Amino acid sequence: MGIYTVSELNSYIKHLLTTDPHLGQIWVRGEISNLTKHSSGHYYFTLKDKKSQLSCVSFRSTNRGLKFEPESSMKVLIFGAIDVYTVRGQYQMRVLDIRPDGIGELYKAFEQLKKRLEEEGLFDGSHKKPVPKYPKKIGVATSPTGAAIHDILNVAERRCPVDILLAPTVVQGEGAAPSIVRSIELLNRTDVDVIIVGRGGGSLEDLWPFNEEMVARSIFDSTIPVVSAVGHETDYTIADFTADMRAPTPSAAAELVVPNRLEIRRHIESLSLQMKNSMVHRMSEKETHLDHLRAHIEPERLNAILRQNHQRIDEITARMVRGIKPILHSKESKLKICAGRLHAVSPLKTIERGYSIAVKLETGEVVRSIADVKKNDDIGITVRDGTIECIVDNVKEKEKLNAG
Repeated sequence: MGIYTVSELNSYIKHLLTTDPHLGQIWVRGEISNLTKHSSGHYYFTLKDKKSQLSCVSFRSTNRGLKFEPESSMKVLIFGAIDVYTVRGQYQMRVLDIRPDGIGELYKAFEQLKKRLEEEGLFDGSHKKPVPKYPKKIGVATSPTGAAIHDILNVAERRCPVDILLAPTVVQGEGAAPSIVRSIELLNRTDVDVIIVGRGGGSLEDLWPFNEEMVARSIFDSTIPVVSAVGHETDYTIADFTADMRAPTPSAAAELVVPNRLEIRRHIESLSLQMKNSMVHRMSEKETHLDHLRAHIEPERLNAILRQNHQRIDEITARMVRGIKPILHSKESKLKICAGRLHAVSPLKTIERGYSIAVKLETGEVVRSIADVKKNDDIGITVRDGTIECIVDNVKEKEKLNAG
């Protein structure tokens, strides 16, 4: 047979175990011990009974789909495949699913999920949608052959005929939770006003689909109000805490949702009386208002109002004039002072004293120096009483005084 290396032998044993069809998909019952939850998200633990133990590994991809949080000393059912960790030469079970085993473990899983969803706010009253008082159509997600639908129909027939749309649902067993979710989603695509989700009583295992996280989130995400009616009066499920309203039984749900024809009749009579009283009160108010308007639009009354308004306008006008006059007088005085100051420094004032200003007629520029003009330029000399137009014959520079 030759000589194997350790790696080759472990690989050969791994091949034998992983190709055995009986070990590829197997359920094992036991108690969790030495549980290690690695930061990578993988779980490592030992599954044991009174006589033996089995190493197990549950990878992160599996753990994300678990419906509860495994704990040490918890009795569980493990589904998976036998594998070999060749590095250590250790055979182990690669976990594909973990489920609580026994009533006590189911209660632990129930409390874990309840606590987690409550912390997320799924049970918060602020998210509860109001259940309509007078629904026209009621959706029911339950088994078409169970007692729940018959109880609901009997109550509806007794209280008030309403349209009931049944979404046939599996409410017990392996595929119950996905079936409940699918029915809620289908009813959300219809025109029902409220949805009843439930079934009759049973054991904790029978009612367990209503404790599934997917069912709770489907109820929470429903745009239509959901009434949970699961089991008997003492039975509580995660669906009851998530729903917009909890009913102890399917019959009680129908009593809460289906209106009573006697109550409807009394409500209609009350509304009719309120409408009548409101109309009488409204007509009385309008009649009083009409009398008030009629008194104000009589010719003599109208003329009196106009005379009052004319007098008021005259009074306001006179007050405005009296108020504006001092302001105008003040502004006029300030304007005269400013004009006097401007006039004192005005070039025209200088011209009146015998001076003149020379301007080039072609450009309008003031002549300030002999350099500004040349021979034959046309210039205008502004004096006190007019302008003298001239032609430059000669430009003569001022003689400079000799120093000393």
